[in-house]
Amino acid sequence: MPSDLTLSLGQHSEAGRKPTNQDFHGALVPERPALALKGAAIAIADGIGSSAVSHVASETAVKSFLTDYYDTPDTWSVKTAARRVIGATNSWLHAETRRNRHLHDPEGGRDRGYVTTFSALILRSRTAHIFHVGDARIARVVGRSLEDLTEDHRVVVSAGESYLGRALGAAPHVEIDHRTVAIERGDVFVLTTDGVHEHVRPDVIVAAIARNGDDLGQAARDIARRAYENGSSDNLTVQIVRIDAVPAGDPSELADRVEDLPPAPLLDPPTDFDGYRVLRTLHASPRSHVYLARDAETGDTVALKVPSTELRADPAALRRLVMEEWVARRVDSPHLLKAPPQTRRRSHLYAVMEYVEGQTLAQWLRDNPEPEPEAVRRIVEQIARGVQALHRREMVHQDLRPQNILIDAAETVRIVDFGSTRVAGLAEEGAAGEPMLGTLQYTAPECLAGHPASPASDIFSVGVIAYQMLTGRLPYGAEAARAFSAARGRRLHYVSVAAARPGLPHYVDAALRKAVHPNPALRYDALSAFVHDLRHPNPSLPGVRRAALLERNPVLFWKLVSLALALTILALLLSRAA
Repeated sequence: MPSDLTLSLGQHSEAGRKPTNQDFHGALVPERPALALKGAAIAIADGIGSSAVSHVASETAVKSFLTDYYDTPDTWSVKTAARRVIGATNSWLHAETRRNRHLHDPEGGRDRGYVTTFSALILRSRTAHIFHVGDARIARVVGRSLEDLTEDHRVVVSAGESYLGRALGAAPHVEIDHRTVAIERGDVFVLTTDGVHEHVRPDVIVAAIARNGDDLGQAARDIARRAYENGSSDNLTVQIVRIDAVPAGDPSELADRVEDLPPAPLLDPPTDFDGYRVLRTLHASPRSHVYLARDAETGDTVALKVPSTELRADPAALRRLVMEEWVARRVDSPHLLKAPPQTRRRSHLYAVMEYVEGQTLAQWLRDNPEPEPEAVRRIVEQIARGVQALHRREMVHQDLRPQNILIDAAETVRIVDFGSTRVAGLAEEGAAGEPMLGTLQYTAPECLAGHPASPASDIFSVGVIAYQMLTGRLPYGAEAARAFSAARGRRLHYVSVAAARPGLPHYVDAALRKAVHPNPALRYDALSAFVHDLRHPNPSLPGVRRAALLERNPVLFWKLVSLALALTILALLLSRAA
């Protein structure tokens, strides 16, 4: 997936039948890192026709926005930065109007107000931010027509009389409309002034864009010419923006995605939904409902996950649902569930993941109450490889448990359910007030005590799973689920695997004890070391003696025995000869 947002842009502006062009437009697509931090900006303004200086207002509004927006702190959100800049421009224009001694020039009879409409489109990562004041329009191509993304701020007095209800420079303060929409590759946005969209039908605009292919500049000129031919007496300005590639996205956009779409409803299979043929219910819980579905376009079988009725109004739960696909698309491992590529726009909020035929590790444990240690090692090694793939991308799963691990018919292990995954750099508003994520029995004591999850927390969970597979029990019994403080965590008592399943090697018990240590600083630094110690005695661990040479290297042992015997025989022969 591309790492940068890539755009194609076509623009055209002309005076039309007017003596001067009071419209102004501009666009700025910066280089990295500004493109990732601030996005690309496209702006359009239309000065009021009754003012001789409104062209100054429209030019000032666009130029100051394209300059000042990129000078705002990177820590500001797009909404905050754009609103501050637009508000400052409005104040300046209004002050200029009030200072102008020719405000009502009796000689010229012309209004000298610095007043203009203003609309801006900021494309950052996978989100379009729309800021709007006045009656210029921003629309998106949908099929053969246009979807208006702005609402005209025009007050209609009668069939032939109307006036602007909002404009920059008209008052000391201005109300700015703001909305966000998700963007995808192939999206086309169109910005126009009223001299164009009041005289050209949406289907004609879309047809002109399609007819000119990659030449968006020619498409803009054709649309302006059509408005002129249809009798427009105003200035004519058109901007066309096409999304050629979208980046992987930013976790901070998840909240916007939740606001963009309504949660998907509960489905009643068999039924059709959003381009999928929903076949049957796979799983239902208080958190979500999962359905087996077939993509009508590709024919692929997928698992479609929608929020439960109880969580439809919970923004945090909906963000976790969105997070599942977000994570699955960014980590590549045969031991992590994948998400198929998204090929079309969605009407509702839900998650689509690959469908894997198999059973959960929880079911596997019921079918194999006393598995062989080697079978446990093979499963744990695959779990560890999946978790390590997350850790390499600075992600912590946070909810590793047998129910979230799938084993297919080929005995390949996959980790599922990334809704609780913690991503480095993700700043969640109100996170301190959210409930703890994960399942108590498998959650590390430091997380229960309120500390943020870390790779060591996942290592603890993997250790608990391995212990449970070997013994059918938990290493600290029910006490671990009540360790909500550091003091309680220190009082946890580890139960040796030998007490639950005699005969297991002592070095296996020592490895498990280290993996699930209540103190994260005393656990393994990496899962690779843990899975190694499950197979090989580690003499540095308490209770593990250094294995005899016969155990460590039997070939070398017998070679040395043979050498010793040969030397003994040689000594006897020499003795007899003497």
